Amino acid sequence: MPKMPTDPTPSPQPPWLRGPIPGIPALLQPVAHALVDADEDAQKALANLTGAQLNQRLGGGAAASAAYHVKHAMGSLDRLFTYARGESLSVEQLAALAAEKTIHERTFEPAQLAAEFSAAIRRAHVQLRATQESELLTVRLVGRAKLPSSTIDLLVHAAEHTARHVGQLMTTAKVILTTR
Repeated sequence: MPKMPTDPTPSPQPPWLRGPIPGIPALLQPVAHALVDADEDAQKALANLTGAQLNQRLGGGAAASAAYHVKHAMGSLDRLFTYARGESLSVEQLAALAAEKTIHERTFEPAQLAAEFSAAIRRAHVQLRATQESELLTVRLVGRAKLPSSTIDLLVHAAEHTARHVGQLMTTAKVILTTR
């Protein structure tokens, strides 16, 4: 049986070699696997940081903090998946987007941030399960400018964008932990 994203037992295999995630359409398995991979990497990186380290900005404040990368990855995932459903952003989502600009002024705890990130991945998987393959090429409009995309483009980009920020989280965490 393939490992599930919430299975606490570590697997030596990367998510894409563990088999299909039940209930997710075949064409969306790469998206689901990329999100599981991002969650596992984020959990490892966050487990080693303190609250103060989460907010630390490298390069004299020029680089984003680890907390920023996690919060932005979650927010972007939510926004892109909203567009993939053919919906516009809510007032709450727009407020969360605006709040990302001041993320460095707030304090976060690693365990709480890790739990929030895993919950975001679980919500994304719920949506992937509900997505019909017949909807994947449906045109979806993005942002105030209503730029055209498609359901599959948005879902793939969401996974890619999440992975990119988790990579930044991992790099930031490694630098912080080696320069103590």
